[in-house]
Amino acid sequence: MPHELTELKINTVTKPVGDPAEELTADICVVGAGISGLSAAVEARRLGRSVVLADALPVLGGQCVNSLIGLFCGVYGNGPEYRRLTHGIFDPMFADLGRTNDIHFNKGHTITVAYDEVVLGRWVENLVHALGIQVVLGASVLNVEASDGRIEATTFATRHGQVRVRANGFVDASGDASLTWEAGLACRVPERTVWGSQQIRLENLREEFKPDPAELVARVEEKATEYGLVRRDGLAFFFPGRNTAVMNMTHVEAPLEAVRASSAQLEGRAQADRVVEFLRKEFPKAFGAAKVRMYGFPGRRQTRWIAALHQLSADEVRTGFRFEDAVARTAWPIELHDRVEGYVWEVFDADHVHYVPLRSLIPLGAHNLVAVGRCVDGDAAALSSVRVMGPCAATGHAAAHVLDLARDGSVQEIDQAELRGRLHDNLDD
Repeated sequence: MPHELTELKINTVTKPVGDPAEELTADICVVGAGISGLSAAVEARRLGRSVVLADALPVLGGQCVNSLIGLFCGVYGNGPEYRRLTHGIFDPMFADLGRTNDIHFNKGHTITVAYDEVVLGRWVENLVHALGIQVVLGASVLNVEASDGRIEATTFATRHGQVRVRANGFVDASGDASLTWEAGLACRVPERTVWGSQQIRLENLREEFKPDPAELVARVEEKATEYGLVRRDGLAFFFPGRNTAVMNMTHVEAPLEAVRASSAQLEGRAQADRVVEFLRKEFPKAFGAAKVRMYGFPGRRQTRWIAALHQLSADEVRTGFRFEDAVARTAWPIELHDRVEGYVWEVFDADHVHYVPLRSLIPLGAHNLVAVGRCVDGDAAALSSVRVMGPCAATGHAAAHVLDLARDGSVQEIDQAELRGRLHDNLDD
């Protein structure tokens, strides 16, 4: 039955003078809600700290949910042992998604973990909500108030107005070091483009006819010019039994300027459309009826990161150097996408593990700021091996403990032995 119409008054308003901001206060403010920021926020909350989690996207999950990455990489070591190298947020996540058959473990040179990004997105949202983490979405860093290496407050611009967050400690999980940058601290940028990707999820596939990876790459190389494909290799991540796949077959610029970034997103989707045309025509048994279920947000690999107390080097990665202040480990290859047609892929031996030191997470001159995920400091090759989701989650997990130990002091002066004990599961078998 329809309800009877009742009077609804309308008020006329104008913007208040002074551009007031919503005010929030927390122990920890995390900027960026991808896997590294989520890991930091969740662990800080479990340590009893109050947390504000802000992200420039209108949804949680960052690239792992919204760019359709499709795989967790760097969580496991290389075969034949396939040692589990990272725990933390992955433990409940893998267990819960496993119970609903929304996760799949692929064995190759290492184990990669395929997942349903829609299910993962809701898992993340439910966890954040259950933990009572304050969330600010669609929030870009507008201003940072800092003094003597300590950030006191950060103001975000949102479609609903400005939000000012005061906190005792901050985590830069933005992916582009935006918090560090706006705080006026030194950052690094590559001398040439490190290419990102426009991922798409295809449906209506016939998995039983999927091409062998080597066959797919060979056909791309042969036909790239004919179809206008930019990247001369390609990867198809099928989710078993569902006749869907995430396609990683584009190379797209990842600029830090607003207009160029928007243009790059449109170009990336045009590249993806050409990929679909190629797949339908060249592999009709597998992809003839393919439809794009979803275009991801632009995937970014290496754009801008912090200048830290220590810059991780490719030699330290290759030799597996174990730092006294190690906070994360992985065995993921050097995977540098610095050429438009392809990328460097340097795989390590079966027993190889390399580490990320805490000093690579602390910006020069900072005392209550820790950078995690893609923001940590390394040379281009080293960063390409530690910017994947396993070590990203581990650095976020570590950041929560670093700030918890620092309290009102400096993150540069915490008890290293205590930190190693807390991070044992992510550092030792």
